[in-house]
Amino acid sequence: MESLTIKRNILLNPGPATTTDTVKMAQVVPDICPREQDFAKLMKGLRSDLLKVVHAPADQYTSVLFCGSGTINIDICINSLVPEGKKILVVNNGAYNTRAVEVCQMYHIPHINLQSSVYEQPDLAAVEKALKDNSDVAVVYCCHHETGTGILNPIREIGALAHQYGAIFVTDTTSTLGMIPLDVVKDNVDFCMASAQKGLMAMSGLSFIIGREDIIKASKDYPTRSYYCNLYLQYEYFEKTGEMHFTPPVQTIYATIQALKEYFAEGEVAKFARHHRVYEAIHQGLSELGFQTAIDKSIESGLVVSVKYPDDPNWSFEKVHDYCYERGFTIYPGKISTTNTFRLCSLGAIDVKDIEDFFIVLKDALKYYNIKLVYHG
Repeated sequence: MESLTIKRNILLNPGPATTTDTVKMAQVVPDICPREQDFAKLMKGLRSDLLKVVHAPADQYTSVLFCGSGTINIDICINSLVPEGKKILVVNNGAYNTRAVEVCQMYHIPHINLQSSVYEQPDLAAVEKALKDNSDVAVVYCCHHETGTGILNPIREIGALAHQYGAIFVTDTTSTLGMIPLDVVKDNVDFCMASAQKGLMAMSGLSFIIGREDIIKASKDYPTRSYYCNLYLQYEYFEKTGEMHFTPPVQTIYATIQALKEYFAEGEVAKFARHHRVYEAIHQGLSELGFQTAIDKSIESGLVVSVKYPDDPNWSFEKVHDYCYERGFTIYPGKISTTNTFRLCSLGAIDVKDIEDFFIVLKDALKYYNIKLVYHG
């Protein structure tokens, strides 16, 4: 096979992330029917390796693979894990926790939307009060990292409160798993979730849930609210056959297996250190140019920076985006309804030099469009 020269783009959006060429090329394999035992063995190894990423004991936790984007995990956990006559408490301080509320609404699942400021971490006292006042809460749900703002939520403390009041704790770790070290036992996490194209730096199309096997088995007797998106049904099929119930994303699985090899080779600590130095380089570049950010740095995840639009009438996110995109750099719109922002993220196979190169391009864009970084108020 001829070697390929693949253009390298620097994605500063919150996923899919910049990938290595070796992950891209891992998808180029002989065609295989996904019902073959050879492929089932690959998925078995993948499921086992995913547990290692979050330090999940293999005798207590399992991983279940699904075909879809990260949102499918939110759907699955919410529709599958709430028993009859019970409620879910959603600790909501942003767009991705709001998405969980919307899933509850679509399935008509009794829920509490414990809403708070998108600029702050949740109030733990308010979480405890909600649990005290609602003894029928069976599930507490909170996104680990509100990717719309960059805020890192205190999941260990929220999980401890859930357990104190007899509930299980589910956290959306889509944009932290594989980047910010997570230990599901120490962090009081019963279920977490992610998709391959984020922290693992693989390709879109594969999502997975890591959770306690005893709870999955118990959920067999819970109300069934979905066919395709039922956690127990998919788990049971894997256990019986080693296969997904429905057609898996074959090439994405090959890419994810390669990405996990590279994850373990780089190492959890080194990988987080790399993402963090990229994040610091983003802050430094913004500060040097004169941009303002929307979130207090002390509560940021170290993965996403929300940047305020300047007040100059010449500012156009679309024009600046296109200027950068044409030169190999992707920036991303914000997700704060009350403030105009764009986001710069430290995900993917990138390092500080990529950020330095990006700011040269961004500075040129500001000059080209005669944009002054002025802020009022």
